This record gives sequence, C-alpha cells and structure tokens, in this order.
Amino acid sequence: MQIDYKNIFKMSYPILISMLMQQLIGITDIIFLGRLGEVELGASALGSTYFFTIFMVAFGFSIGAQIIMARRNGEQNYEKIGQVFYQGCTFLILLGLVFAALSYFFTPDLLNLLIESKDIYQDTIKYTNWRIWGLVPASLIIMARGFFVSITKTYVLSIVSVIMVLTNVVLNYMLIFGKFGAPELGISGAAIASVLAETIAVIAYVIYFIFWVELKKYGFTQFVYKNFALLKSILSVSVWTMLQQFISLSTWFLFFIAIEHLGERELAISNIVRSLSSFPFVVVNALAAAISSITANLIGEDKTDEVIKACVKVLKLCAYIMAPLLCLMSLGYYPFLRIYTDNVSLINQSVVTYLVMLGGFISFIPAWIIFNAVSGTGNTQYAMKIEFYAMITYLLYVCIVVMRLKLSLPICWGADWVYNLTILFFSYRYFISYKWCNKQV
Repeated sequence: MQIDYKNIFKMSYPILISMLMQQLIGITDIIFLGRLGEVELGASALGSTYFFTIFMVAFGFSIGAQIIMARRNGEQNYEKIGQVFYQGCTFLILLGLVFAALSYFFTPDLLNLLIESKDIYQDTIKYTNWRIWGLVPASLIIMARGFFVSITKTYVLSIVSVIMVLTNVVLNYMLIFGKFGAPELGISGAAIASVLAETIAVIAYVIYFIFWVELKKYGFTQFVYKNFALLKSILSVSVWTMLQQFISLSTWFLFFIAIEHLGERELAISNIVRSLSSFPFVVVNALAAAISSITANLIGEDKTDEVIKACVKVLKLCAYIMAPLLCLMSLGYYPFLRIYTDNVSLINQSVVTYLVMLGGFISFIPAWIIFNAVSGTGNTQYAMKIEFYAMITYLLYVCIVVMRLKLSLPICWGADWVYNLTILFFSYRYFISYKWCNKQV
C-alpha cells in the first residue's frame, strides 16, 4: 500500500462525499423544519441526536468490523472479508429491530423526564416514533461503507450517497409541506423521508454488490448467516467501539438536553450551529476514517514503521483543506446562517456561538486524526478508555457551566474544547508509546 498525498486524497474524497451526503439528510430536515418554527427546529435537534445516540451502537460495531476487514485485506486474506460482512449485517439487522421496538415503547416516558418544554416534547416524540425505524437500513449502509473503505475502493460511496440525499430532499418537500398530492405531515414527514431515503440507498448498494463486486474473491458466494465463533471475534474488537460511540453521542444528547433547559431560543441556535458544524466535521471525519483503514492495512502488511508517517501526512492534508474552509465559513457567517432561518433576530444571536464552534476545530483536527489512528491499530479497548475520560471532563464542564451557572451559550459551547483536548492528550500519549505495534485482531 503506497501512502502519499494523492492516494490518501483518492481514498478519502469518496468517503467525504458519502459522509457529507449522510449529513445532508439531517441538514435538509433542519432547513425545511426551520421554515416551520423554532419549536420544530429544537425538537428535530433532540430527536435526531437521540436517534444517532442509539444508532452509534451499530456504527461502533461497523467500525470494529471494518478494522478486521481492512486487516484481512492487508493480509490478502480476501475470502474472509465477506464472512465478516455477512455476520455484521445479520447482527445489525437483529440489533436494529430490537432497539427500534424498545425505543418505540419506552422513549416517550424517558424524554418526558428530560425535556422541559411540552411543545418541544410532543414534536420530538412525533419525530422519533418514525425516525427510529431507520435503524436497520442505516446500519446496513454503514456496513457497506465499512466494506468498501476496508478494501480501499470507495468511489461507489459517492454514487449511493447522492441518490440517498436527492431522494430525501424530494420526500422532505413532499411530506413536510404536503406537496405533489402527499399529506402534510410536518416534523413527522421529515423523519419518514429520512427512513425511506436510507431504504432506497440500501437497495442501490445491493444492486451494486450483485453486478460489480467480485463476490467469489471476497467470499460472498458462501453465505453463512450464523457463525457464533466469528461473531464473537468481531465483538471482541467491536464491543469497545460500540461503547465508545454510544458514550460519545450520549454526552452530545445530554448537552442538548441541558441547552433545552436554557430556553427554546438557545436550543434552536444550538441546532443551527450543530448542523453547520457538519460541513467541516465530515472533512475531518473522512480523513480520520482513511487513516484508520490505512493503519489497519499497514499493520496487516507488517509495515508498522510507516504508520506514524502516514498519520503525519493525513494531518498535513487535513490542515491544508480545513484552513481555507474555516476562514470562508468564518468570514461568510451570515449567508451560512441564513440557509436555516429567515428570522434576523435568531441569526444575529447565533453568530458568536457559531464562531466558537468553528474555533473548536483547531483542537478537533489533531485529536480526531490521531484518535482514529489509535482505533485503526485494533486496540479499541484503549480507544474506549480515551472516550470515557473525555466524556467525564465534558460532562463536568456541562454540569458546572450549563446546568449550574447557566452561562451564555457561546461559553457553553466551549465544552467542545474540553472534549477535544482530552482526546488529543491520551491519544497522542498512547500513539508515541508504540505499544500498538504487536496488537493482534
């Protein structure tokens, strides 16, 4: 595996497009719902964050499976990749159905305890009751993405993602506002549109697998839906990333719950700012996904001496891309905020918080790249410990600054800096120790 800027970018940009398209599903929901009102805007923030908190358990499993598939790819043990993929899909379908059923019955009581505003509570339930059924198609999408990333053939991700987003935009317009003969469903329509768009994306992936993937080479011709020994092996890596991802998003959800107690306006601002953070976030996350796969492949090829060099190159490439993007978003803040709402007062009150969010990427970039390199070594247990330490410091900040002192919203968003610096400290310390060189998966 040759590691240079051209190959890193070639591998990363389809992942970037895929992640951006995935984020655009939530972004288009917010853009359309922003025209309905601040209550709908706030409710969609809580509803989508709640959904992704649960979904991140499945996402964590897919990361572990991706690490194993990438290691097998590096070892040129290709026929084992398909079996890992099959077991992952079977497990995530069952997990998604169980989580969806449990959430449908227990979410109303849970959110009633956490949400202060009755209007926001009612709209959040309308959203989650439909959105939660997207767990199964969303889980299959991330398993497919994990497969293509692990074999470093990522161009298909862009194609499927564009199909998914265009479908979501059309369905959002139809179902939220009742256009083209569809019922006017409001916030429920946004959730239904997302689920249908993800289902269509799964169908697109199935078609691509059938006609364009070398099924025999990767072991897809021998379908074994029940292999507990292999599933146990996957879980030995994935369980830590599952916990890590759940912890990460649950703290984010609790942050929004805390903000909701400051007021509906603060929650609406936070949802807009969070949505705008998706654009720079996907750039960093795509390169982070690339370094995770590159690390696993290099270790599989017994080239551990090249891992840190690859990490440095990814960091430099990320900095080159992010510097102009962050400058553009900082200087052109008004047009970006204007995408989400026509309310001038809401826009003006969002500016400082928006700039604080952008500033947080200064610490996020090195933290997330190095952290994903740590995950790529296969030591997901230690990665989970890092996430746990970051969660503790993050929640302490939220409890003191947001819930107890109730300081201004920009200061509340300073929690990102606390989280990022904690991740960076422990990830860097582990990475330079070289304890990961002989990790087996």
